[in-house]
Amino acid sequence: MNPFWYLAVAVIGFKLYAFVDALTRREDAYRAAGKKTKPFWLAVLGLSLGLDLLFGANVVTGFLTLIGLVASIVYMVDVRPAIKELTDGRGGGRRNTGPYGPW
Repeated sequence: MNPFWYLAVAVIGFKLYAFVDALTRREDAYRAAGKKTKPFWLAVLGLSLGLDLLFGANVVTGFLTLIGLVASIVYMVDVRPAIKELTDGRGGGRRNTGPYGPW
């Protein structure tokens, strides 16, 4: 098989993971974290994933594939950690908690 096929499958898998993660997060957490709204991120990530599934993910020359990949990376690196900090059991309401647990 073509090695670019594996790369395209990895990109689609990454975009799918980002979309599902955005889908499972609470709406109010986006606003509380000071990020764009949940419908905005679902639209951007869903459109990116949908275009790749519809037309194929061309990682080398696909301009839309690369733009969608950048959007997915921004979500995973910037938005997801901020939301996760607010919504996870370990992240919210840290009182008397050190780096290795409560003290």
